[in-house]
Parts: sequence; C-alpha cells; structure tokens
Amino acid sequence: MFKKAVDAKSQQRLSGADRKKLKRTIRDRFPNVSDADIDALLPPKVEITVSKYPNRVLVYAIEGDCPMFFSGDGRGSEIFPTVYALWKVPDLLPAFMLKGGEVSQFVLGGADLMFPGIRIPVEGLPSFSAGEPWAVKVPGNPAPIAVGATTMSSTEVLKAGLRGKALKINHYYRDTLWESAENCHVPNAGFFENVVFEDPALLSAGQASDSCEGDSSVGQINAVNNNHMGDASAADGALSILDSAPKEEPTVTNEVTEQITTAMVDLQVLEHAPGSESNVEDQHPLSVEDVDLLLDKCLLQALHTTVKDKDLPLPGSTLWSGHVLPCRPPGILLDVKKSSHKKLSKWLQSKSASGLISVKEDKHKKEAILVSVNRKHLDYTSFRPEKKKVDRDEQSSNNTASEGQSHKFLDVVELYKSNTHVNPIFAAVGADTGKLYTASEASQIVFGYVEQEKLVKEANKSIVVLDAALCDALFKGAIKKGSMYPTEIHKKDLGQTFINRMQAHYEVIRGSDSVVRKGALKPIQIVTERRQGNKKVTKLSGVESFLIDPEALASDLQKKCACSTTVSELPGKA
Repeated sequence: MFKKAVDAKSQQRLSGADRKKLKRTIRDRFPNVSDADIDALLPPKVEITVSKYPNRVLVYAIEGDCPMFFSGDGRGSEIFPTVYALWKVPDLLPAFMLKGGEVSQFVLGGADLMFPGIRIPVEGLPSFSAGEPWAVKVPGNPAPIAVGATTMSSTEVLKAGLRGKALKINHYYRDTLWESAENCHVPNAGFFENVVFEDPALLSAGQASDSCEGDSSVGQINAVNNNHMGDASAADGALSILDSAPKEEPTVTNEVTEQITTAMVDLQVLEHAPGSESNVEDQHPLSVEDVDLLLDKCLLQALHTTVKDKDLPLPGSTLWSGHVLPCRPPGILLDVKKSSHKKLSKWLQSKSASGLISVKEDKHKKEAILVSVNRKHLDYTSFRPEKKKVDRDEQSSNNTASEGQSHKFLDVVELYKSNTHVNPIFAAVGADTGKLYTASEASQIVFGYVEQEKLVKEANKSIVVLDAALCDALFKGAIKKGSMYPTEIHKKDLGQTFINRMQAHYEVIRGSDSVVRKGALKPIQIVTERRQGNKKVTKLSGVESFLIDPEALASDLQKKCACSTTVSELPGKA
C-alpha cells in the first residue's frame, strides 16, 4: 500500500467531532485499547491531521510528528495503526512471531507474510478470522515491524496444513509511510536498514536476570536441603530423639550435596562447551573506560570501512545502527549508556571537539548529524582497521572474481552549482558560490538561511515564510506575469525547489578515473531495429558519459553474447 511514494491530494485538521469519531472507531476496532493508550497515541491538546491520497488511503497523523493510523477503504472504518503507534503501545494488536530476524528482510522488502516463516507457539495457533489486523514481530524484539490483515481464518489455516499467505502486509518499517514522518526514528538498536534483529538491551538484561535466577535457584536448593533435614530429624524424633536424628541427617545431606555438585559440574561443562556463545565479558562486565575505548575503536573502524564521504551528511542514529554497531567484536554488547558520555549525541560532540569528525545538531529532528570526517586526523591515520575474516575457499573464489572486475566499479554523483538565482542565499550564509554541492548539502544551505533569518512560522513549524531574497531565489522568472508570488512554502518542498533552481552537474567515477560534466545526466539508450526479414540489431549509445570505452565494451559483448559487434560514430557527432 505504501511501497511507492504518492503525494497527498489534500490535508486538513480534524475537527472536534471528527476527533471523537476517530477515537470511537479505534475503541471498536481494537478491544484491548484503553483510554490511556488512546491519549498516548492521540494527545488531547495536539492537532491531528488527515491526508487523503489518490488511492483512497486516509492517513491520520499528529501535526509536526508521526503518522499514527491509516485506512485503506476511504471511509476511515477499516483502520490500522502504523509502526510508530505500535512502538508506543506494542500490545495494541496481536502479533505473529517470525522464526528469526533474518526473515524480516523479506517483509521489509515488501513481501507478504507466509505461514512457513512464522513461529507457531507450543500451545498451538491462536484463533482468528479473516480480515483481522495483526502485527509482525521479531524474536527478542518487542517492537513490531509491520502491520497487515489476515487472509484466512485459523480453521482454514489448519485445513491448509499451515501453508499459504498469513498476512497481506499493508505497512512496514522503512516504507514511504514511515519515511513521511517529520521525525523518522527507530525504537531500539535492533532495527537496521534492511533487517531487524533482537534488541541488544533486552539481550543484556536477560543475561543479567539469568544470572540472578541461577543464584536464587542455588538458594532454593539450600532451602530444600534444610527442609529435608528438618523433616528427617522430625521423623526420627518420633522413634528416638537422641539416637536416630544424628544418623539420618548426614545421609540426606550427602544426597543433596551430590545433586548440587552434579548440577554445578553440568553448568561448568555447558559454559566451556565449544558451541557456547558465553565469554569472559558475560562474567565480568566492561568498565566505563573499556566501553569508551571500544566506542572509539568501533567508530574508527566504521570511518575506515563503511562511512564514505559521498554518504554524508549522516544522521547519528543511522551512523550508530548501520555503521558503529556492526563493527563491534563478536559476542560483545555495545551500549553508549554504559559509557562516560551516557548519550549518543554527547559522544559524537566529544569526537567533534577533538577534531576527528564534524557534527551538527538538527533542531527539527533534535538529532546529531555527522557532517564530515577529518581523514587527516592523527587518530584516523594511526588506526589500522581490522580485516573481516573470510574462509579460504570463499576468499580464493572472491579474489578471482574481483581481480577482473575491480576496475569496473561505477559511481555517479549528482552535483549542483550556485547561479544568479540563488547567489544571494549563498552569500547570506557565507557559502562558496563556485563550489559543487550534493543535494543534501544544498538543502542544508537554504535551511541554514531560514534558521539565520528566523523565517519559520510560529503558528506552524512546518511552514516557512518567504522573505524577498528567498522568494526571488525560488520563484523569480518561474511565475507567469500577472500571477501572485507565494508568501509561504512547506519545509518538505523547500529543499527540492531550491535545488531545481541551481545549475545541475554530475560526476562519474569509474575506478581511478573521474570526470565532472555540466547539465543533467543522460542515460544510455538501447534501441532494437529489424533488418533483412527477421534479423534484429541492438544499438547502444551514450556509454561514453559513464567512462566506458566503446571498443572494449564491444569486445566483451562479442564474447558474452556470441554475436558480431561494430563501433561507429553517431551522425552529427564530432
């Protein structure tokens, strides 16, 4: 339902009557919801908007925040919660549990949920009917990842032998509805870009509780031991208080002692078993200094291996979940709350103060953003990144394939340059007008100007009031004569409108070669023509823009396609 981006036809605020109707619909649709849950999802003193889409979808959102509910019938009766709503109230819907976190990549790719990918409880499949709203969860993570409607009842599922489609997925994490929120976020560190695993915080808490349970179980055994001893002495006291009690007590004590000893030996064997994942870190938690050192090491490893300059600026949450956490050693739980910094933003700001990275705070999302990396910093140059261990068989096969293809990697970057339309904006913020900028960098310049001139509307933070300079930069020459110039613009439209007024360039990087060209990137054209009856000829043009040698390409295609190839200049081209 939200796989492709679609612009809303209209958006308006809910009136008091419509707000009450929405709450009644939520109570009728979800019997488990309480008044406190509804107030948490739809705060009383916050404006609620409804957006109407061409496909008859209605989206109910908190103004300036996240979408909470949506309906696909166009009437608002068959309503579903978004993942943002389920992250606030996880028990709002019953949930199917996946067999493992690796299955989540198919759900996040847009596929419907099938019964073979669901973990069936020991007590059996719960009762449900067709068309009911259900959520999808990953083992070890309480936050749902998707929402959908059941395609058949539980009775029909058992008749089908637990085969077929379980849920028609209507909305999932990282689809266009999730991205439409002005404050996109994830509930915990188990959420990655294309997959979701267990929450590391719950995993560490579970290990701590297991150790506490182990200590309490030993105490219970001791209590049972004392009870047995008391019962034995009481029973013997009925016969002979002085003679029998001392004889029976050591016997029972020895039996219980043997049981405890055997149990402890079994525990030691399990702890040191080859397949066990426990390590010294589980028994001895890391100190604050060790966590600080591990954080710095993982950051440097990520900056060397996965963080590229073309990906910047990068939100702090994405840097943490997609780059820093994957670089931690196997079996180690990394939690920034256990460091001396306590918060991710403070840790990034400390690294920015040292000069290793440059960090900027996004006041709209209230999040630290990685802007640049100082790759000449002493800590960066002195660090030696660890190479990922690969099996010898895989390494030999990968090396064979990469040796012939390493020079064929291609990267295309769209760039933009200032022109007469936007020069005043660049001059106002002190930006270089002769430099080439990426789309995100250009958007930061116009938002920096808005923040500098305080153009955000007080009544509605998502609207920007246009002053004379910004209005000319965005619309001068683009508005027909006699038409009124706009006085306001939405934040989501400001960046793209500003970029469209700049001069387009593109950079093509192929191996060690790179070139920057003016204008929009022209795609490769492939045309098929018919000659001499049923003979077909395929023509390719425009490959030179991507630094591809036509002669070398013709030679490779001749071998791979077992056909004849020729290279000729296009008519009218020098």
